[in-house]
Amino acid sequence: MNEVKECLRNIEQTYKLFQQQQFTFIAALEHTRENAHDKIRPVASIGQVQAYMDHHCNNTTDRRILLMFLSICSDLNKLCQKLEALHAGTSVTNSILEKCKLLVNHSNDLSTIRAKYPHDVVNHLSCDEAKNHYGGVVSLIPIVLDCMKEWVAHSEKLPRNFLQNVSADSQKRTQQDASAKASIPPGP
Repeated sequence: MNEVKECLRNIEQTYKLFQQQQFTFIAALEHTRENAHDKIRPVASIGQVQAYMDHHCNNTTDRRILLMFLSICSDLNKLCQKLEALHAGTSVTNSILEKCKLLVNHSNDLSTIRAKYPHDVVNHLSCDEAKNHYGGVVSLIPIVLDCMKEWVAHSEKLPRNFLQNVSADSQKRTQQDASAKASIPPGP
């Protein structure tokens, strides 16, 4: 659990740096959308940001900030996998984790999500930008971070033996899987 908390803290620190550069992020999205001749559609997914960066980004500042966003999203995705491996969960923690996994999915449509108070990321956008173009993509990271903090809070309330039993079970399964794979002869 401590490893998860440390990972979450590191992502939050990186996000704070990213947050200070939100206007640069929006400008980078503007430039790449312009280069892609895609000014009508909202930026609706992580995959779309990736495509803009890969195919339509032609300056280092834009590339750096888009990479930072994609890196944070990747870290969040890896953290989801760690959370899933940590324990089998309860209905509450599983629900929170499923929401996180859905949000950080590269093809998930983010255009309808909006970060709420105390997050003010959407407030830094103009009405048109918030409503029609970037509200979802700037809301993604704070929403997922909140969900992960909620997951940690619920998990810490679980009995210690619950977490340890599940960890022991998962280690046994991993060892059994490894020995089973070792006993299977290689294919042609």
